[in-house]
Amino acid sequence: MKKHATTSPNDEAKLIGDEPEQFSLFNDDEIARIEKEASPVSAGRFSDFIVYVDESGDHGMQTIDQNYPVFVLAFCVFYKSHYAGKVMSTLGRFKFNHFGHDHVVLHEHEIRKETGSFKFINRQSKIEFIGQLTSIIEASNFILISSVIDKLRLRGKDELASNPYHLALGFCLETLYEFLQEKNQDGKMTHVVVECRGPKEDKDLDLEFRRVCDGANRLGRSLPFEIVFADKKTNSPGLQLADLVARPIGLNVLRPSQANRAFEVLTKKFFCSGGRENVGEGFESWGLKIYPSLESERPR
Repeated sequence: MKKHATTSPNDEAKLIGDEPEQFSLFNDDEIARIEKEASPVSAGRFSDFIVYVDESGDHGMQTIDQNYPVFVLAFCVFYKSHYAGKVMSTLGRFKFNHFGHDHVVLHEHEIRKETGSFKFINRQSKIEFIGQLTSIIEASNFILISSVIDKLRLRGKDELASNPYHLALGFCLETLYEFLQEKNQDGKMTHVVVECRGPKEDKDLDLEFRRVCDGANRLGRSLPFEIVFADKKTNSPGLQLADLVARPIGLNVLRPSQANRAFEVLTKKFFCSGGRENVGEGFESWGLKIYPSLESERPR
């Protein structure tokens, strides 16, 4: 049953949920062919991986939102062949099904608030839309590395001068390097794609990124990473997926007993201590770093 509202015929056509799907999201035969025909990507000076980064929450320390007093940084690490062969095409089919074109940029905040392009016919349409997105995340093969900064506890440790974004960035870059060591890719250049936030913020981030990569890290060594700044309007599947995963991580840290289907899916994506045999376990203080850590947590 359609939502009753005073909309013009053109507005009504923009509502999500009133069109049959044109494409199957997961065309496994086509994906298998693309991946089989893809050229190896490990032959050159670049690694087999590409990293997309997004955040959730405000990194400021002067005023803290008591309802969401955390800053979350999420690194989504993709095999380039899988990203090009499956992730890009699957997300494209999803957009064609719901919007008729693939130029809509998915933003978690807009979807949640039903603003911009994300106006739904009814609640069921929104549930189905989010359910399909969750299925895409579940089916996509990526490694998740994340850091959550508890700003209330950070302020309590007299670290007011600390920048939560920079703290989280250091933790994530160190863990990314350890992951690449496992994959024998630590000798090649890996690009880390972030969204532009503003001239001053981007300059500060670039300086901090280079400082960490030049050796100011827990490992005490240079890290072979290069930062790439992408415009906010860039229609990048990787950046959009990173945007979608960041907030569920923060919500789980704040309210671990609350039902969180999105985070349940993400537990199997985190970089963990036991490798593939231990997927979904052993990621705390490994692929997921919470700082300041709880007193009960043992340091890694």
